[in-house]
Amino acid sequence: MPSLELDSYPAATTLRDAIARRELGVEELLRATLARIDALNPKVNAIVTLDAQAALATARHMDKHGPQGEQVLFGLPIAVKDLALTRGIRTTFGSPLFADFVPHEDDLFVSRLRAAGAIILGKTNTPEFGAGSQTFNRVFGATRNPYDLSRTCGGSSGGAAVALATGMTALADGSDLGGSLRNPAAFCNVVGMRPSPGRVPSWPRLMSSEALAVQGPMARNTGDCALLLSAMAGPDARVPIALTEPGARFRTPLARDLNGLRLAWSPTLGQFEVDHEVLAVLERALPAFGALGCVLDSASPDLTDADEVFRVLRAWQFAARFGPDFERMRPQLKDTVVWNIEQGLALSLDDVTQAEIKRSQIIARMAAFFERYDFLLCPTTQVPPFPIEQEWVKNINGRDLPTYLDWMGVCYAITVTGCPAISVPAGFTASGLPVGLQVIGRRWADLDVLQLACGFESATRHGERRPMVV
Repeated sequence: MPSLELDSYPAATTLRDAIARRELGVEELLRATLARIDALNPKVNAIVTLDAQAALATARHMDKHGPQGEQVLFGLPIAVKDLALTRGIRTTFGSPLFADFVPHEDDLFVSRLRAAGAIILGKTNTPEFGAGSQTFNRVFGATRNPYDLSRTCGGSSGGAAVALATGMTALADGSDLGGSLRNPAAFCNVVGMRPSPGRVPSWPRLMSSEALAVQGPMARNTGDCALLLSAMAGPDARVPIALTEPGARFRTPLARDLNGLRLAWSPTLGQFEVDHEVLAVLERALPAFGALGCVLDSASPDLTDADEVFRVLRAWQFAARFGPDFERMRPQLKDTVVWNIEQGLALSLDDVTQAEIKRSQIIARMAAFFERYDFLLCPTTQVPPFPIEQEWVKNINGRDLPTYLDWMGVCYAITVTGCPAISVPAGFTASGLPVGLQVIGRRWADLDVLQLACGFESATRHGERRPMVV
């Protein structure tokens, strides 16, 4: 494969196949990747820790010895979000409290990536402890949107999204509590999938049966996203909610007949303010589903109490994680993290109990909704990418928003349902800023979600538009 093709950074599946055919060396690919990082990362600040020498040593070993068994990611460079443990590679969680922390173990999904043949080349930027959909912290600073360097890339998997959009890594992981995979994917014109809870088991973890926060794949297209999910997914006996299906299921071809599928389009999920320009972009994109043979209706599921449930359970998690050391840590935490912890510490047992009861009711109502429809479509984000100096969105369409969570409702309401969701590129605003469409499926229907997103992606090809910084 000529080096000129590497400059455009082909799909991960294309690179993997070229390596398998010995048309491309693992070290050759890695050196091209490192060259792109040298050239582009200073402009965007996406990769915050780089372990180039260890990665090169791994690449040389791979070229010499070849794959060990079925390694579906053999030779592909990947950067890991700086919230995940990476053995021997600094992991800061975006916090000054852990600025020099080097773990001695991997998160479960990281060990699976290594076993699948991926080369861990470094870490991607994230807000402190993943709190907020704007990627900045006091350890590394802010990550910039490659489509407009004056804008945010979103978050909390912002560094991952930017690394992908600029071709600085073949694949990237993310994590998602209230939209942290989906939001930056939409802002950076890449694909980010929130799998069903338990699809990618999380270990080690304080509460291994907790189902709001998930880890999942990010990529430049749905095929690459499915490939990465196939390596991350699969059962684990230590995680009670782990699904039993093997990850190999996601190596099934994504192209399928979509004729007759019943789709519901909900521009606001019945309750959230969405910027008029975002809706205009998505309305222009929706006819693509009709061309694919789908039947599109306007309908919203009953997500009453989803906002309350998410806020209560999220605050409870923050209190559980940080409460015992809160006073010691408080001076070094950003204001919004402090606010989250304080909200959690103020909760009563009845608050959490009622939230869990209401969540069960939402899940039941969502199941009933999916008896009428095969998929739900809605915006991924309520606004386009905003100025990087702005910490969070305080007003949409003239409506003031009281907290830093309010502008992420279209994502976190879906989190509460437990349904798989993916953000796929859906077009651009008049000023050239990316907009994402969120595709949501029935519980555990992760492959179906990927297939519909793939059909839309192939019909519209918005994801092929590369950023200005490249």
